[in-house]
Amino acid sequence: MIPTLIWWSSCRLYRRGLRPLAWVLKGVNFVCFHAVLPFQCEVERDIELMHQALGIVVHPNVTIGHGVRIYNHVTIGSDAVIGSEHRITIEDGVTVGTGAKIIAKREQSIRIGAGARIGANAVVLTDVPRGATAVGVPARIIVDAQRQLNGDAGR
Repeated sequence: MIPTLIWWSSCRLYRRGLRPLAWVLKGVNFVCFHAVLPFQCEVERDIELMHQALGIVVHPNVTIGHGVRIYNHVTIGSDAVIGSEHRITIEDGVTVGTGAKIIAKREQSIRIGAGARIGANAVVLTDVPRGATAVGVPARIIVDAQRQLNGDAGR
């Protein structure tokens, strides 16, 4: 909870033009939690950074929606220039498992759809549809057996 609040606060301070304070809070997260959480991101206050955000690295061109849960040692990275139109967007209710990587190429944007699940240690290189589960290296979409039994597969 503490690293999440620090990150959210640093993003708000940055948007209000209080960049030195935003830098200080970013530094606190790095020193205390070994997390690189840039203040240029757009994050909602109710995201969860599990295990005190240990080892989480996020590129500045990232937008994270409501109720997102990110586990430790996750990398959300891009080769895009900071501030460019190319972004990684993680929509509401997404879960990103331990050690997962979401990586966008230089001129690429990636969207992780609402309610999607990214498996532990998965390497996501493209969009993940709403409600889908992505696993593996490189990540592929799998069909959830329970959804298949309920007739929800493919929706």
